[in-house]
Amino acid sequence: MDAQSEGKDTKDKMNSEDFYTNAISYWEGIPATVDGVMGGFANLSTNDVTGSKKFLSSFITGPEASVATNRALDCGAGIGRVSKRLLLPLFKEVDLEEQNPSFLERAKEYLGESGRRVGQFFPTGLQEFAPIKGHYDVIWCQWVLSHLRDADLILFLKRCCQGLVPHSGIIVVKENIARDEDEFDDNDSSVTRSMEAFLRIFSESNLVILKQELQPRWPENMFEVALFALKPKTT
Repeated sequence: MDAQSEGKDTKDKMNSEDFYTNAISYWEGIPATVDGVMGGFANLSTNDVTGSKKFLSSFITGPEASVATNRALDCGAGIGRVSKRLLLPLFKEVDLEEQNPSFLERAKEYLGESGRRVGQFFPTGLQEFAPIKGHYDVIWCQWVLSHLRDADLILFLKRCCQGLVPHSGIIVVKENIARDEDEFDDNDSSVTRSMEAFLRIFSESNLVILKQELQPRWPENMFEVALFALKPKTT
């Protein structure tokens, strides 16, 4: 199959009626563990969190810090791995969004004492979710945007802009990057987007990139993982 045909096949699958329901069915069968939410790669969790903390630190610490640490939102939170190891140690309050109810129930136990600083648990899919307006210093989206159609992703990112603390809040996107064309995964009904696709989507969402880098020390046989810090365009 040539690149053009592969691209059309990916778009057709993303636009199918069961794109979202297939993803829901897949995750319902995944155990509510760190290894489960990381697709069997729990051994990479520490490296992942270390890279994320280093990326985020330039915005929230030091003399040039521009982002407050009052509230963060963890999108596609799973059992709360990112909230527990990254966001709750840095922010006064964290909200979790996750459409799988069993993951959210497990999160309440997994987060332990730090879970007392969780504000709200939102049991809904991102295609329907609207963050609280003007509420968050950081909206963190990691390994979840692959489950949104392009049009729904753009609308979601625009809603995220409304959810940020005005003038200072940022959106952080951390996602796998396809090496060439977008790649569809029939197993979990997701799409791994190319860098070109992400840049187009950010532009159409009226976002500008403040910082961009690749996750360091990542296995060469896996998709590269990119981090983007984004803010709304100003007129």
